[in-house]
Amino acid sequence: MKNILLAIFFAAASQSLLAQGSPPHGGPDQPYTMEYYYKVQWGHQQEFLELFLKNHYPLLRKTVDTGRILSVKIETPANHMTEDARWDYRVTIRFKNSTVATTANPDEDRLIQQLWPDQQTYKREEQRRFEILLSHWDLPVTDITPK
Repeated sequence: MKNILLAIFFAAASQSLLAQGSPPHGGPDQPYTMEYYYKVQWGHQQEFLELFLKNHYPLLRKTVDTGRILSVKIETPANHMTEDARWDYRVTIRFKNSTVATTANPDEDRLIQQLWPDQQTYKREEQRRFEILLSHWDLPVTDITPK
């Protein structure tokens, strides 16, 4: 009897734990939104942004042209935060769907070659962009605004 009560308790507890997470992200053919946060070494924010706009943003724009990405938005906070909570740039990307968002773009290498024929410079600048990056994290988000 004790084992049965324990099993019922754990079953009920696990259901309530599962219910506390964020709402589902939408259907498989619905747009999927990811926020990418970048925290840069202090004093290198402008350098990072220039490299990002030169060597990554054009790739994102090309991917918009293919339809894999629906939109790209780049933001920076207007006010300062504590150092542990600080982020310098947020890039919000709305993908066509969750599959596109979570799988590699098979055309990416070709697009990179097309956009940056001078691969030595491109690779050196991308390496520098990541050298001055302190941290980076990705956050899938769900719009739960009532209709």
